Amino acid sequence: MQTPGKHEPSGQHGPITVEQGLKLLPTPDGKRSVALFEHGTLQVKLYAPRGTDPQTPHTRDEVYVVARGSGWFVHGEQRHRFGIHDVLFAEAGAAHRFVDFSDDLLVWVFFYGPEGGEAQ
Repeated sequence: MQTPGKHEPSGQHGPITVEQGLKLLPTPDGKRSVALFEHGTLQVKLYAPRGTDPQTPHTRDEVYVVARGSGWFVHGEQRHRFGIHDVLFAEAGAAHRFVDFSDDLLVWVFFYGPEGGEAQ
């Protein structure tokens, strides 16, 4: 079954836009991320934390692409400054979060691979 706002692959490969995702955020249950596309192990979400980033480690590898905003990305014991168009990676099981970020933070999230992450 297709979730409202989620786009399944088809013969038409149109763009997935920030505007589409923003219309769905926050979700009716208050979540700040929404899935917009799935194919095989790939899941594409748009994430717009506000105030704090409460996320916990995920079971799959993920890549973030910053669409808007800036701040700091904490990955384990490391802290990295980020801005628009930057790409960030968090392997499955790694503690990570966004901190001291701008009010307009918006990131694309790409989950992929098997549960537990890909082999090194």
